[in-house]
Amino acid sequence: MAPVALLAQVTPDSTAGRLTLEQCVAYALKNQAQVQQAQIEEEIGERQIRAQLSGWLPQVAANYAFTHNIKRPQSVFGDQVITIGQKYTSNINFQANQTLYSNDLLLTSRAARFTRTALDLNTQSTKINTVVDVSKAFYNILLSQEQLRILNENIVRQEKQYRDARAQYEQGLVDKTDYQRASITLNSIKADRKRTQEAIKSSTALLQELMGLPVNSPLTLAYDYNQMQQNILIDTAQTVAFTNRVEFQQIQTQRQIQGLNTRYHRWGFLPTASAFVNYNPTFFSSNLGDIYSQAYPTSALGLQVGIPIFQGGRRLQNVRISELQEESLNVELQNVQRRINTEYQTALANYKSDYNDWLTLQSNVQLAEDVYNVIKLQYNEGIKAYLDLIVAETDLRTAQLNYYNALYNVLSSKLDVQRALGTIATNY
Repeated sequence: MAPVALLAQVTPDSTAGRLTLEQCVAYALKNQAQVQQAQIEEEIGERQIRAQLSGWLPQVAANYAFTHNIKRPQSVFGDQVITIGQKYTSNINFQANQTLYSNDLLLTSRAARFTRTALDLNTQSTKINTVVDVSKAFYNILLSQEQLRILNENIVRQEKQYRDARAQYEQGLVDKTDYQRASITLNSIKADRKRTQEAIKSSTALLQELMGLPVNSPLTLAYDYNQMQQNILIDTAQTVAFTNRVEFQQIQTQRQIQGLNTRYHRWGFLPTASAFVNYNPTFFSSNLGDIYSQAYPTSALGLQVGIPIFQGGRRLQNVRISELQEESLNVELQNVQRRINTEYQTALANYKSDYNDWLTLQSNVQLAEDVYNVIKLQYNEGIKAYLDLIVAETDLRTAQLNYYNALYNVLSSKLDVQRALGTIATNY
């Protein structure tokens, strides 16, 4: 087992020192691009809601106009043609409108909290995926690092065996095939080590991307395999609570919003009412310099009501369309439940299989070590052939690598079970 790393006190904004899994996840939840984009979308949605609700507040506008009448209008009075109006005219119109009732604004008001919920659920879904992806990438690096450690140990052992076999051959005790086999095995292990070293670089780059680390930022992981093994267990008797899943909540929220849309179309025959007040000073003069010397204001206060009398059946069709969309969401909600249940059963089955493999491979590692030690001793005493020693060493290396593969698989399967149950924590 790898030694327990000393855990540095690292803030979520820092990657100095050695990072634990929790610190990697905390950093990702604050700096990953997808999380930041989801939070920006949430802020945009909030601004859009406020912009739409602003329609309930008074709407005040002002308009200004200036006209130079190059050819003034003329009118006939009896036998005379009279030019009317002034050469220069101007007016300023101040208008204030207050909506009293609007079906559109009423829908916006009622849907606001559901829209906020939908935006928040989208952010939560992104965070859940981030926690799972970062955790799996973290475990994958640890797996590769343990594989590298095992291969380094094998290389040290194999180099010694190669030297021993070469010395025995030079002394005439064995033929050259023993050290040749040792050389072949040594080269093969070194190739595996090179492949693993490159895999660590690739896996580290992936984790850096998932965390949102700047390019070329250092990343060193802190881990405790004993603690990881203690965290493997999960209660396999749990049942799925569909309401814990973000996907289920998202469909429910869409259905609630669609229900509001149905009521909006159903009450589309209601009038729109608003009050208004305006003030309109008008200016005119035959001389440009005197145009604003005298104002002739007008003002009005009133109520406007718009009544949709006949729309060609559009409202009824919109009501039916919205009702059908509600039915579609009800079907989707049932389908999501089936999909979640399938996802949970699959994740649970994989977890149980991986957990059983991990337990089995634990004992296999100990057995392979015992077999290797016995055959190594017998080979040194001339009882066993060198081929038997190579087979035993290969079995030991395979058992060790399989054990850490199984450890990664069971940790990954546990994350899938937790995601299926909707119990992935996003508060770090």
